[in-house]
Order: sequence, then C-alpha cells, then structure tokens
Amino acid sequence: MRIAHGGGRLALGTAAIAVLVQLLAALPALASCPGPVASRAPQLWRAALAPTEIGLTFLGHASFLIESPAGVTIVTDYNGFNRPRRTPDIVTMNNAHSTHYTDTPEPGIQHVLRGWDPAGGVAVHNLTYQDVHIRNVPTNVRDFGGTRYNGNSIFIFELADLCIAHLGHLHHVLTPEHLADIGQLDVVMVPVDGTWTMDQGGMLEVIAQLHPPLLIPMHYFGTHTLELFLAKVRATYAVRLSDSASVTLSRATLPTRPEVLVLPGY
Repeated sequence: MRIAHGGGRLALGTAAIAVLVQLLAALPALASCPGPVASRAPQLWRAALAPTEIGLTFLGHASFLIESPAGVTIVTDYNGFNRPRRTPDIVTMNNAHSTHYTDTPEPGIQHVLRGWDPAGGVAVHNLTYQDVHIRNVPTNVRDFGGTRYNGNSIFIFELADLCIAHLGHLHHVLTPEHLADIGQLDVVMVPVDGTWTMDQGGMLEVIAQLHPPLLIPMHYFGTHTLELFLAKVRATYAVRLSDSASVTLSRATLPTRPEVLVLPGY
C-alpha cells in the first residue's frame, strides 16, 4: 500500500482504496442503537402497519393506544397518566371521572373528544381524521343516588375495515336506540369491574346485546375480579391470555369463534 503526500493532504492510491473497502466489508455490522439504549422498554409506536392492520396497546385502567395504518394515534379514556411516551393525535374521555379524563391534556394533541358536554347538553362527535373515523353514542351514569343523563359516551373507532367500541363507564344495558346507533362491532373494550360500572351479570347482558367477535377486558382493578369475569364468560367465549400488552388486529385475524383477549395490565 502506498500513501502519497502532497499539498498538505494524504491521498490513497487506487489499489489501497480497494483493499480498505474489502477490510471494511469484512467487519461485523454494528447495531444502530447498541448497548443500554437498545435495551430500553419497547416503543409503543410500531414502525409500520399494513393497510388492513391496526395496533392496539393496553396502557392500563381504561386507556388503550390505537394506531392506524396511516400512523394516526389515539388514546382512549385519556387521563394524563395512563399514556404513551409520545403525544397522540387524538384522545377520547368517556366520562368526567378523575381516572378517565383530564382538564389539562398535552398541547400537541390535535383533537380532544369528551364523552359528555360540560355545559349540560349532549356530546356529539363525528370526526374523520386521515384514515380514522370516530363517533360517539351517549349513555347515562349514576351520580350520587341520581342519574347524570348523557354523562358517558361509547366511542366507536372505524379504521382499517374494523369497527371498534370502547364502552367507557357504562352503567346500564343498552336500549334498541343505542344498538341501532352503535351498529355491528368487531372489537369491544369492556369494563368488567362489577361495581363501579355495572355488576358482571349486567355487563354479560350488554355483551350478549353487542355480540362482537373479540372482547378485550379493562377496568378490573386486579386479577381476582378479572378471573370472576372470565369464569362467567367462558360458557360463550374462548379465553386467550396474551403475554404482551400490544396486539396487531385485522379483519383477517378476527376469531371465528367469539373470543376474550386478555392483555396484561389493569
């Protein structure tokens, strides 16, 4: 190898460059994020989804991260603490309860959808944002011995040829008018606490009304309550326990027999 020096610069000969290229090619490839950086907790945003897929991650309590094929990110029952590391595009807040909403959402959120009208009317949402359509169906909630009419909303997310519902803080079985407004569902996120929303027998009646192919339990405060619900629902639904809080869903992968998918975290 010959290195020529001239004009204050080093210049490699053609033969030397060829040898150097061969040496570099023989070196093992380095990871883009080696060491501790690469071993951090997994990122909740997927790199890419197929046009027919959505990403769903259970963040805890009643909050889920929904990711669309176009990269739109939504957090349900956004309360400011059950949230992903990056700011979502859209948040829904089903009920004006401290663990289901916040008055101080992150400034970067594009759309904040409350399931009740703070002025006392009826919340109405019909939002299309890129490849996502979101609408709501108001329901009533118990309130210190009385009824707070239209105090909760079932939010319905239509994306990637799927129709997904989050029941929020549902306190009663659904009327024929509710069912007509909701329509046919593919996936339902259902509260199964048995106390703060409805008793589990009543929630099973709601599930029978909706009869979705896939149920995802939430709002259960511990494994004992979850097991009580699973024992009741096994007669009509298969039960699958996931090792991961995240799942990719599509119409092609919907179960042929009604199924309960349990994602870690409560």
